[in-house]
Amino acid sequence: MKTLEQLNLEGQRALIRVDFNVPLDEGIVDDNFRIRSAIPTIKHCLDSGASVILMSHLGRPKGKPVKDLSMLPVAEELESLLAQDIIFSQDCVSDAALEVSRNLAPRQLHLLENLRFHAGEEANEAGFAERLAGHGTVYVNDAFGTAHRAHASNVGVVSHFDQAGVGFLMAKELQFLVDRLEKPERPFAVVLGGAKVAGKLELIRKLITRADRLVIGGGMAFTFLKSQGIDVGGSLVDESLLAEAASVLEAAEAKSVQVLLPRDVVAAEDTTGDAAWRVVPMAELEEDEIGVDIGPETCLEFCEALQDAGTIFWNGPMGIFESPAFQTGTEVVTSAIADATSQGAISVVGGGDSAAAIEKLSDPRYFTHISTGGGASLELLSGNTLPALEALA
Repeated sequence: MKTLEQLNLEGQRALIRVDFNVPLDEGIVDDNFRIRSAIPTIKHCLDSGASVILMSHLGRPKGKPVKDLSMLPVAEELESLLAQDIIFSQDCVSDAALEVSRNLAPRQLHLLENLRFHAGEEANEAGFAERLAGHGTVYVNDAFGTAHRAHASNVGVVSHFDQAGVGFLMAKELQFLVDRLEKPERPFAVVLGGAKVAGKLELIRKLITRADRLVIGGGMAFTFLKSQGIDVGGSLVDESLLAEAASVLEAAEAKSVQVLLPRDVVAAEDTTGDAAWRVVPMAELEEDEIGVDIGPETCLEFCEALQDAGTIFWNGPMGIFESPAFQTGTEVVTSAIADATSQGAISVVGGGDSAAAIEKLSDPRYFTHISTGGGASLELLSGNTLPALEALA
């Protein structure tokens, strides 16, 4: 794949696939992390004398225009961040939008409306991809968060360009998720959480070939605990994956990978932040109680496992961190990873809810790299091919 520096940009129209799939709150961008992450690539293209056309999806409009999923709030946020006027088109492949792109002067910026307002985007429809490609003379993919999807804007368009490559953000994602984690500084600690174990077993099998320690919290921990014959009360369990979870733990033991699972939990009768809760050892969890966060003994053990780590990969919160009552475990682990980073560890965060937890409970500057793509990072680390990267190879 070509990198941004290898592309001739002067006088060109750079069509950049960005990932501006950001949360909105009453028509205002609520978290601009993904927008900020794309700015170095945008600025480089502008400074190199190119005009820039940006395209992204937002939400899941299912192939039809949805007013609340317009990219217009993103345009306003980007204008503020860049201190530059942006031309916005209300349809990504209309004749009017294409005309705007073709008439851009160098260093002008054009943002297209939500790609997924057209069914051709997710279907990777050839005609739709050709229309998109008409916006630019150079193609840059800087949308790691969608790299695991074969869509028109990241796969179908590529064949229409003589010059195509990856942006700075995409290159940085690959540097940390591939290069740094393939040959990690040791000890290498993998911290996994989140609600579901489904979709992460392949990742765990891959990572235990490299990891020294595997720290598992969140809702997914209860499937592993139950696979070991431990009573987990009414906690979330994927019964269909108990045998597979047990097999993964056996594989970790065979490779001498230390596995840490919760010893105690914050227990509640439901997952609302208003529910009464108590801290209990796993053995004392009642049948009608749900584990909603890791307990203090587990927090201490998890932190000790991270203190001397040379490399840490983290994906998934330790509990229902969205509720203040159940965020302590995630906050403690976030702080432990930040502390280890300050002592020289390489910390790589796998995007998604982990990135959201950092935004809420810490500061992104305290971590080496926070991925912009949760699903894409898991696919890549699981050893799977990302269609968007394959198209550029």
